[in-house]
Amino acid sequence: MEFFSNWISHIVLRGRWCNIVVLNVHAPTKEKSDDSKDSFYEELEQVFDHFPKYYMEILIGDFNTKLVTEVIFKRTVGNARLNQDSKGNGVRIANFATSKIIVLKSMMFPHQIIYKYTWNSPDGKTHNHIDHILTERRRHSIILEVRYFRGADSDTDQYLVVANVMETLAASK
Repeated sequence: MEFFSNWISHIVLRGRWCNIVVLNVHAPTKEKSDDSKDSFYEELEQVFDHFPKYYMEILIGDFNTKLVTEVIFKRTVGNARLNQDSKGNGVRIANFATSKIIVLKSMMFPHQIIYKYTWNSPDGKTHNHIDHILTERRRHSIILEVRYFRGADSDTDQYLVVANVMETLAASK
């Protein structure tokens, strides 16, 4: 695993047909300044463009954003919404995804509302869907399912997000 910054790290998996880059991100929260959010998305864009076009890129992480399916973002975001309105970070991620022709796979699968939460507030009264998995639209079918495991034993207020991916990795020599 290599780190680009405190916000973004990556690992490259050698695939049989193409290499797979898994980018792990942790976006600034809504309390941070607009400048820090803008610089995060600028850095994310530079990192995304850093790899050759034939690499498959998957973004995973805490984007600290609430999204809904506004009509202009429906093709990018999907139908499986949890929140009623997008906030500043939601518009940022949707604009980034639209500009890079990627889709939010974590929003594409219909699940019951209780299984869409990825974060619980410490008091247990507020629940949000702020963790996402994104991939290029041209290769979106490799992600077969995205699930959230509420019972995973971890010392965090967030739930484990897991994706089923179907891709052939190269055999090591």
